[in-house]
Amino acid sequence: MATKLYVGNLNYSTSEEGLRNAFSSYGEIVSVKIIQGKGFGFVEYKSEDEAEAAKEALNNTQLDGRSIKVSDARPQEKKSFGDRGSYGEKKFGNGGKSGFNKGGFNKNDGGGFQKRERY
Repeated sequence: MATKLYVGNLNYSTSEEGLRNAFSSYGEIVSVKIIQGKGFGFVEYKSEDEAEAAKEALNNTQLDGRSIKVSDARPQEKKSFGDRGSYGEKKFGNGGKSGFNKGGFNKNDGGGFQKRERY
């Protein structure tokens, strides 16, 4: 069974090869993935014991000038498009004062902008 570790607070210049080298002395690594531009990555070990040893040894140590945080990776949450809400009964382009036409662009006034009223 493979076990994945989360590695946070990475230096943006840290490479996957550098991360692999830092973690390789604790066991057989299955995969290494750095999420570019986010400052974190994942190291996956072949066994739970190897992952636990790496986590204990490397948490709060220095790698490329940064104090890294090592913990068990959590499963990624599934996001649903239904969680984004809906527009409901908002009216578009009718010149009224509901929905998106509370001032701003109104197609019925020649394509210009209106002064926004304060309520």
